[in-house]
This record gives sequence, structure tokens and C-alpha cells, in this order.
Amino acid sequence: MQNVIEHTPDLVRQPAARQGYLGLSFRQLLLAAFLLIAALLSGTSIHALLTLDRMATNSSDTARQAVQLTEAARRLAERTVAMERSARQYLVLDDAAFRDRFMEARDQARQALGELSGSLPMAPRDIFSQWGAYADEAAAVLDSEERKDKSEQLKMFQDFARLPALNERMSQESRLEVERRNNALSAALEQQRRMLTLQVVGAIVLAVLLAFGFGLWLSRPLAQLEHAIGRLGDNRFDQRIEVQGPADIRRLGQQLDWLRRRLADLEAEKSRFLRHVSHELKTPLSALCEGAALLDDGVAGQLSDNQREIARILRQNTQALQTQIEDLLRYNEVAFDAQHIQPVPVDLRALLHKVIDDQRLQWLARELKVEIEGAARTVVVDPEKMAIVLGNLLSNAVRFSPKGGFVRFLLTDAPGMVRIECVDQGPGVAPTDAGRIFEPFYQGLHQPSGARRGNGIGLSVVREYVQAHGGHVQLMTSEGGAHFRIELPDEK
Repeated sequence: MQNVIEHTPDLVRQPAARQGYLGLSFRQLLLAAFLLIAALLSGTSIHALLTLDRMATNSSDTARQAVQLTEAARRLAERTVAMERSARQYLVLDDAAFRDRFMEARDQARQALGELSGSLPMAPRDIFSQWGAYADEAAAVLDSEERKDKSEQLKMFQDFARLPALNERMSQESRLEVERRNNALSAALEQQRRMLTLQVVGAIVLAVLLAFGFGLWLSRPLAQLEHAIGRLGDNRFDQRIEVQGPADIRRLGQQLDWLRRRLADLEAEKSRFLRHVSHELKTPLSALCEGAALLDDGVAGQLSDNQREIARILRQNTQALQTQIEDLLRYNEVAFDAQHIQPVPVDLRALLHKVIDDQRLQWLARELKVEIEGAARTVVVDPEKMAIVLGNLLSNAVRFSPKGGFVRFLLTDAPGMVRIECVDQGPGVAPTDAGRIFEPFYQGLHQPSGARRGNGIGLSVVREYVQAHGGHVQLMTSEGGAHFRIELPDEK
């Protein structure tokens, strides 16, 4: 623990990761992504509200102008009738008050006529000039001394008779203008509706894409961290840990890389310690074994039965202790070799045949049959280490299988994987042992009778080498015998 504390300042000397993510932390980037998406949706909503408000104002103006046009046309028609009535009364009664009423009605009619002329840009200009000319001719007759002349009166009444037709034309033009403005407003509303629909849909799609993009962008360093932690958990300390991402995630990656180097140093120190201790222990153990053998052989003199039994116990236990030390060193070497695989394309079926042939004497001695099912399959693995994996599975199956039984290997495919299954007819794995069967130096409950107990590292070696290839091994549920399944990446 002291060594770890002393090396902690090495973090300060780590080379800075490539600058990305604008030097911001994960929390700041997450907040920036949220604000960007919120600003996009808020901007679209505000623009939609402003557009709707503008269209509502235009609709209100159009309605008001339509009312004004209708009112002006109505006033023009009413003033026309008032002009004719006042003119007739003036001609009959010769009262100046009626002439004044005529002039007042004419001025009001001209005002309405001016409003219509300004509000009807598409209407023919001649109807307004004709109406004014007829009204002026009628006023001229009333102002002349010849207003009592029947021909002049007839001419004035003819002018009055033409005005209703012009009023009707103006009313029709007013209706057409109102209809045209309504159509223009409807077209504008439809255009704005389509535009708003496109903007809203576009904003939603863009927001989803931004959220998805930011999610991928920000989750990538987390995936790198997860992968790095997984490598540390698998004791793979040979690859440098580099995490590209926000500033705080990069610092965490640097800490993990420091931890990787410290664990690698500790692993190396452990290996050196084991080698040193084993070397120091093997010499006195060898002397003890030799001394016990000499005593047992009677070199130092004839032994009694009790003395011979003590010598045998000493010899047996010193040999067992020496075997355990050698197994410990061998497993330590396996854990180190698992970090240095050299993968090449290998035919699994051919490799299985070789492994089975190498152990032919062992399984023939137990009168076993070893079968291979499945076509040839090529995977990229380290052939030497994969041969150890298959050999350990076969030797384990041979050791536990009854005489005359069989051991079957199956080669099958899975999505993106190649499966190797080993099935035997032994007693199987006890339920209490299933969770620990791959632990080093663990020996299960079901052991073959009369056989020397194993060292408990065979299946742990299988797991170490399979995980080093990016695969996994598991114990499958089986009614009889043991059923192991290995899945390796199918890198085609």
C-alpha cells in the first residue's frame, strides 16, 4: 500500500490527452447539449407564436377593411338616393334648404366614393370618374337659371338614373376585392401553416439527431472507460489506457492508466517474489525429500515400522508441497502468458484432432471414445494456447469419465461467434461447485475414486486463455456429465 501512495504523484506527469471537447467537463458538455436542444425548440416555438400573431393581425385588418368597403358602398348608395330626393324637392318647392341638402349629400357621397376608389385598386377607374361627372352635371342643372326647363330636368334625371348602376358596379367590385383579400389571406395562412409544420418537424428531427449525436459523443468515453476497467479486471496490463473525452473523463482515464502501470508493477513484483520464494524453498525441500528417501531406504540404518511410517509421511508431504509450489509457479506463468497471445488463422477441427491424438494413450487406457462433430471452422487464435485450452478440457473429461464412456466435442456457429462444446459422461459438477469451478486451485466435490487429486488450475487456465482471446467459457446445465462451452469471436 505504501508503494501505491508513493507513486500517486506520477499522475501529474502524465502526458496530456489530445485536446477535444473544448476542454469542458462531462457535466458542462451535458448542460451545453441540453441548452442547445432547448434553444432550438424554444426558437421554433417563439417563431411559430410570432407568425401566428402576425397572421391574426392580418386577418383582423382584412376583416376591418372588408367592413369599411361594405360601409362605404352602403353610404354611397344612401347618399345617391338622398341627392336625388333633395334635387326633386328643390325643383318642386324651390326651397334653398333642399339645394343645401343636395350639396351635403353629394359631398358625403364623394367622400365615400374617395374611400372606395382608394380601397379598390383593381376596379376600373372610369366608374369613379363617370359617377363624379354625373353628379357634377346634376349639380350644374340645379345651379343654373334653366333648372325649370323640362329638357334640363330630364337630362338631370337621366344622370340620376345612371348612378344606381354605377353604385351596383362599385358594390360588386367591393365584394370582389373582399373575396380577393380573403383568398390572399387564406393562401398566406396555408403557406405559413406548411412552413410552420416544416419548421416544427425539422426542429424535432434536428433535436432528436442532436440528442442522439450528443449521446453517442458523450457515451463513447464512458464505453472506453468500461472497456479499460474490463481489461484491468482481466489482468491485461499490456495495453495503455487512453480515453478521449471531456476534461474530467480524460483525467479519470489518466488515473486508470496510472493504476494499470501500478498493477503491472505489482504483478511483476509478485511474480519475482514467487520465483524467489520458490527457488529458496525448493532447495531445502529437495534436501528433505532426499533425506526422507534415504531414511526410508535404510541408508542410515534399519528402521522400525513406526520410524519407516514417519519417513514415508515426511517423503509424501514434502513431495506434495513441492508439487503445490510448482503448480503455483505454473499458474503464475499462465496468467503472464495470457497477456501475450499471438493470434493467427487456425482450423479448430484440425487443432482438436491434434490435441486428441496427443492424449491418445490416456483415453485409450480408460477405453473411452472421443468424437468430434461439426465441420471445419477457421478462427484467429494463438494455436499454442488454444491447444492448451482444448487439452485441459479433454484431460479433465478423461479424468472424470467412466471406463467405456465417450467424450464429445461439438463445433457450431453463433452470431459473430464460434462455439466449442465439450461433453463427457462423468459425475458432472456439483451445484455447490458451479460458481467456483473456474477459480484457481479450487477442487470440486465430485472427484474420481482412486485417482490422485488434481491441482485445481486446469479450468482456471482455460478461462485465462479464452478471455485473452476476447471469448468466454461457461459451464452449461446438464443432466449427466459435465458440459463446457467456449465462445470465440468469429473474425472473418
